[in-house]
Amino acid sequence: MLRRTLITGALLTWGAFAQMSSFPKPSYFRETFQQTQTKVVLKDPVRLKDFVVGGNIELSLKDYLALTMANNTGIQLQMLSVEQPKNAIQRAFDVWDPRLTATFNSQRSTSLPTSLLEGAGASGTLTTLSQPFSSNYTQTLDTGTQLQVQYAAQKISSSNSFSTFNPSLTSNLSVNFTQPLIQNRGRYVNRLNLMMARSSYRISDYNLRSQLLTLVNGAETAYWNVIQARESVKVAEKARETSQSNLNYVQQQLDLGAISPLDIYNPQQQLASTVLQVSQAKFALAQAEDALRLQIAVDLDADLRKLPINLTETVDLPNVDAIVFDREESINKALAGRPDVKSALQSLDRDDLAIQQAKNGMLPNLALLGTYQSQGRGGVFYQRSNVSIDGVQSSGIISTPGGFGDALDQMFHFGFPVYSFGLRLNLPVRSHAAAANMADALIGKKTDALRLRNTQEGVRLSILNAITALEGSKEQLKLAKIQQDFAQKNLDAMKEKYQLGAEILQNVITAEVNLSTAESNVVQQQVAVRRNILNLLTQTGELLDERGIVVQ
Repeated sequence: MLRRTLITGALLTWGAFAQMSSFPKPSYFRETFQQTQTKVVLKDPVRLKDFVVGGNIELSLKDYLALTMANNTGIQLQMLSVEQPKNAIQRAFDVWDPRLTATFNSQRSTSLPTSLLEGAGASGTLTTLSQPFSSNYTQTLDTGTQLQVQYAAQKISSSNSFSTFNPSLTSNLSVNFTQPLIQNRGRYVNRLNLMMARSSYRISDYNLRSQLLTLVNGAETAYWNVIQARESVKVAEKARETSQSNLNYVQQQLDLGAISPLDIYNPQQQLASTVLQVSQAKFALAQAEDALRLQIAVDLDADLRKLPINLTETVDLPNVDAIVFDREESINKALAGRPDVKSALQSLDRDDLAIQQAKNGMLPNLALLGTYQSQGRGGVFYQRSNVSIDGVQSSGIISTPGGFGDALDQMFHFGFPVYSFGLRLNLPVRSHAAAANMADALIGKKTDALRLRNTQEGVRLSILNAITALEGSKEQLKLAKIQQDFAQKNLDAMKEKYQLGAEILQNVITAEVNLSTAESNVVQQQVAVRRNILNLLTQTGELLDERGIVVQ
């Protein structure tokens, strides 16, 4: 029986101490005692110089998005948003962390003797030295079992004392456990906080992906804004060249005396108007490029911030009719893949855990208690005996030397055990707090269920609006191209009729303005189709996958 008890206690103690394997390692002392570094060093933008070609920063859409993910400050901020929920998972393990406490005290006292067994010295005083030591190891297992291993040793020595042991050495080892039987019973209940922390981490990860969808959408929108501004500059420059050519032709007529000097002002005004449009388009392009530089953090590099940016993507769409999205299929993809929908679903799982936790708090607390203790004693042993010499009785003291090893030997032989078992009941006759916690948990789940429905309804509406906007932009692009074709034909006809003298100059200039407006409208509609595709991919949650962006 004693052997089985010893083996059981040793296994429990060894299993508890096994989880402290990180303690003796040098890394433990480095992490614990080294000075905390509070200085934050931000890294410089990366890979920007890889795309410098011929004095320009040349970027395709894929390369631009790669630089955005690597260097964008807003994205880096969002990446950090999951670190604290991740640390919360580690913090949830704290309840199972082992703890070891040890105390040692040395006390010397001087007093007058109170009995004949305490022989006074020359000074007539009794000096006592007491040196107790105790250590306590506690740990809560994930089954709810609370384990406690205690060891205590004490040395008491007195001057001129004829006590039974002087010095008196004691050694005690005890193992205690508390096993919940109703409340906090089992691994599932005791791991609820950990599971809730992991659920919160998954929610934060979904929220991160939702924010990344918005940020990548904004970054790609900035890319297409530069493309549109660049094409607008080309349209404005073409209109200026046409106006300059028209002015040169009218100037020749004026030099030949074929027209009145008053007819020269209208083409001159048109040329000045197109020059102004070119200037405005270039300033708009500069602003769009500055916004693009911010997305890839190139403005942080003094050597690269002033280099021109050359975007390799074109605004042309070869086959607009091939861009087709099924409404119901897109809605199903969004409901299955959008991170905000997944976050709402995960919130329901966390609510279930909160309900289970609240239910556990309403249960009575019945626990099984157990204790096993072994003790030993050692030291110099003084044995009193009566001795007869020549018929005269006298008392004597026999001293037997001993030490701390005797106390340990007795303790580990378990010859003087103390063991006990018991039950402890904490019955909540009425608990307003537990009832309120359960009510809050149920309300929280119902609230999150309504939020999930609201999110799903919003997803469906956003998908329908995005597809409708895409179809509308495709149709407007077709009409804009038709309008551009008619405007070009009308300008050619007006020029030919003007050269034959059958049309006035004002109509020619009006045709030039109409052509420039039509060409600008085509560019706008082409970029609008790109933006609507981007918006639809964002609404369905497919943007990151479509752009090859992997979140780790």
